[in-house]
Amino acid sequence: MTENQLSGHLPEHLCQGGKLENFMVTSNKLTGPIPRSLSNCSSFKRVRFNYNSFIGNLSEAFGIYSELQFMDLSDNDFHGELGSNWGKCENLIDLRVARNNISGSIPPEIGNVQGLLGLDISSNHLIGQIPKEFGRLTPLVKLFVQNNNISGNIPEEFGSLTKLESLDLSDNNLNGSIPTCIGDFVHLFQLNLSNNKFGQKIPKEMGRITHLTVLDLSHNLLDGEIPAQLASLLDLSNLNLSHNGLYGRIPKEFESLTGLLDVVLSFNDLEGPIPNNKAFMIASLEGNKGLYGNVIGFQPCKKPSSVVKKHSIAKGRKLIFITVLPVMGALVLLCVFIGVLFMCNKRRRVKDVERRDGDGWLSVSMLDGKALYRDILNATEEFDAKFCIGQGGHGSVYKVNLPLLGDIAVKRLHSSYQNTHPKSFINEVRALTEIKHRNIVNLYGYCSKAQHSLLVYEYVERGSLSSILSNEAESKKLDWLKRVNI
Repeated sequence: MTENQLSGHLPEHLCQGGKLENFMVTSNKLTGPIPRSLSNCSSFKRVRFNYNSFIGNLSEAFGIYSELQFMDLSDNDFHGELGSNWGKCENLIDLRVARNNISGSIPPEIGNVQGLLGLDISSNHLIGQIPKEFGRLTPLVKLFVQNNNISGNIPEEFGSLTKLESLDLSDNNLNGSIPTCIGDFVHLFQLNLSNNKFGQKIPKEMGRITHLTVLDLSHNLLDGEIPAQLASLLDLSNLNLSHNGLYGRIPKEFESLTGLLDVVLSFNDLEGPIPNNKAFMIASLEGNKGLYGNVIGFQPCKKPSSVVKKHSIAKGRKLIFITVLPVMGALVLLCVFIGVLFMCNKRRRVKDVERRDGDGWLSVSMLDGKALYRDILNATEEFDAKFCIGQGGHGSVYKVNLPLLGDIAVKRLHSSYQNTHPKSFINEVRALTEIKHRNIVNLYGYCSKAQHSLLVYEYVERGSLSSILSNEAESKKLDWLKRVNI
């Protein structure tokens, strides 16, 4: 019953005889509380209530399920606390309760679920600290706690979570130092600790996370120099260390990071030469003390000689006035003319971008946003992780094959980023429709709805992204997905 535009309340007596194992009503318009017959259905194994408008107290609406393996309650209006009963679901593999109105602290009893592989409790109103009992979840592969009000340090017991592949603790109030044990997470490919209050230095041990693809430590209180050991992260494609107190030089060793696509080091106290690396030529480096180096299309400036004779200087100045001033005047007039044409063209493009149909779908004029969204959702099996080829602080990128467009790349913005930066999506579309460059992939279109905002790009093969995980880590991930998918 997925994506069928179902509305109203779920009927009572859906689970009779205690034999209902799989139940899925994803992406509908269902409302109201969960019927008591379902909440007491002890035979549940795989359940999806996500992307609806269900209400109710989470700790009262669900009980203990001895056979439960997968539960997704994300993107609803559940309130109350998470409750300790989830820690008694001993066969639970994946629990998702993201983007609700859950409050209270994280129950330490979840640490009792020894087989848990995935936990997503992001974008709620959780407080308190991360339970040290989480250190017992040694099989854990994915942990998402971002966009809450969690405080305190990362527990030392986290050092036992060596099988983690994705860890996102961003947008909380965590403090203290980043633990050095994080260097033992050798399977990690996405690490986001941004928008917290972490201080002291970036651990050099991070250089041991050789498969790391996305590293975001921005908007913290970090200081010291950038560790040269990070140059060992040869799979790194996205690096964001902005808005900290980092100082010194950018390590020259970063020139070996040929897979870098996006670098943001702005608003620190960095100085010295910029590494000779393509990613750094277009990097965001503003707000630093004194960085210098090559910029695309220009050569480094040379200092004037200190032994130039006075009469040569005077002669040079005269020549400049005679030859340069008329040329400058002509250039000013030309720039004014080009500026007028650019503004007219920009207004025309913006009007083409912001077209909305009667159902509230927003898309570029060349594509039907509603149909495109439906095709993408079906092709990715509702954005299943097996189609994901990259992740960043603002969204995830999926490889999608559509009959009309072939292979495309779809960037899906995180809901927390959409809510916090409502204008950024349109601004990015405007920018991409106005920029044409051989090194920038083409934007085919986009579609926006309350649940998702998607950017549709030309798909370009890149070697660095295809080597995100080792063969061993990839096989474990595929095995996990087979067990939890419906």
